[in-house]
Amino acid sequence: MNLRVVGLAIALAVGVMSWALTCAAWRFDRVSAGFLPLEPRKFERFTVVVLGTAAAAEDHNRRGASIAAGVGAKVILVDAGRGVAEGLRAAKIPPSQPDLVLLTSLLPENTVGLDDLLASAWLAGRRAPLRVIGPPGTRELAQHVVAEISPGVVARSRALGDDPAPPAIEAIDDPTGASEGDGFSLLGSPLPGGPLPALAWRIETPGHSAVFGGYGWGAAELEELARGADLLFHDANHVPSPEEAKEMGLDVEPERLRREAALYTGFDEVGAIARRAGVRALVLYKMRQPAVLDLQITTLVDDHYDGRIAIARDGDEFTP
Repeated sequence: MNLRVVGLAIALAVGVMSWALTCAAWRFDRVSAGFLPLEPRKFERFTVVVLGTAAAAEDHNRRGASIAAGVGAKVILVDAGRGVAEGLRAAKIPPSQPDLVLLTSLLPENTVGLDDLLASAWLAGRRAPLRVIGPPGTRELAQHVVAEISPGVVARSRALGDDPAPPAIEAIDDPTGASEGDGFSLLGSPLPGGPLPALAWRIETPGHSAVFGGYGWGAAELEELARGADLLFHDANHVPSPEEAKEMGLDVEPERLRREAALYTGFDEVGAIARRAGVRALVLYKMRQPAVLDLQITTLVDDHYDGRIAIARDGDEFTP
């Protein structure tokens, strides 16, 4: 056989084997990334990771609302919506690493992931209580979360001969002042006018700041809290008017549309809040609109705000 042909065949075989091994290694890395323990993530600079961006309704394109703010090895969560543990893993943050959750309100989309977070952190080895700070009712909610998962967690640990101490939450209701620690400064501000108590949060590190709003109420208070911030994270959603609903063939009562519109922040309003507060960048999340409408949304918002506008996707990271 021609030596040249033999050489080509060997080279081809080696290439195929290398390709197969590379694919197998890539596949192993991808699969193992879903269950191998994670080392605590360290952030070289203040970074905000949007773990989930959905509003109230189930959305297969988005996890529930939750945001992680990190500096060094310190991680604080703002809200804990559905899929928060998966969002943390996707961001390479162990669920046991965050030790503080700030709640903007007790609407279910902000809280249904607390039990998942607590159980996942416990299974990952966390035994220190998870701290949760939020509006009135937070302590009672935390008691229910612990009561819900503790029997199963304790039963599992006893069956395996592990530490049977149940997960714990240290909860605080309705802070309105500042606190500091581990490189962060925190400030909560009540947002009046909604269907239940709510808070906006300002997280600061030396030289940088980010503000996290809720939904469409307490605009003046949010604006004051966000004044001069590097980043403002807030909802922006469009609820059709009765006339628009009629044109679209939607059978919805006008009163229902009016009430729904009061819950959300319109595109023009969120841009005006960001402009008046003088924030450097506006990040929109808690979205109801499909992702294909991103360009249309930013076009409407930038009629009222000249700074940077981003519509967050799950997993997006922002640095001031």
